[in-house]
Amino acid sequence: MAKLIYTAITSLDGYIADETGNFDWSAPDEEVHAFINELERGVGTYLYGRQLYEVMRFWESPGPVDDQSRVEAEYAAIWQAAEKIVFSRTLLDISTAHTTLEREFDSERIRRLKDASASDLGIGGATLAGKALKAGLVDEVNLFLSPVVVGGGTRSLPAGFRNELSLVNERRFSNGVVYLRYLVVRDEPSGPAGS
Repeated sequence: MAKLIYTAITSLDGYIADETGNFDWSAPDEEVHAFINELERGVGTYLYGRQLYEVMRFWESPGPVDDQSRVEAEYAAIWQAAEKIVFSRTLLDISTAHTTLEREFDSERIRRLKDASASDLGIGGATLAGKALKAGLVDEVNLFLSPVVVGGGTRSLPAGFRNELSLVNERRFSNGVVYLRYLVVRDEPSGPAGS
């Protein structure tokens, strides 16, 4: 069974965008971007909310090759090759290849997709990822903590959600970003009383 992985670049105080929607502080430098590329190679399908999809579709045709760094061109190829499912009630159409539009988030459909997938799935967009976390669908959380405090905005993790996580990897980058990889701890079903 494939894993569903939530990856977010977040401020130190836990926001993916500030109160005005600004997230320019989260742009990865070359070192962080190369590391993200390695993480993303195993993702065969991305699940996006509308807002993140609208940001990420930049990678469909990110501009002339002369303007791209090697890691940006590499990421564009990774992103273009993957399947994308966008969950939105308001988006009228899609503008990228390998992309389908879903009007409703159906947790059972995502479970079946995980069961049938030969490669991992990535989920992005705080609202969509929050639904998946609350539904018990997310297997792994990758956070890139940026050395900035923004004081409010869009939370990277949902309010009112509680779950144990197990830290399995960490890395510090020269620009002060810290990567944390957590596995979501699942409660084991208890057996009959007395067993």
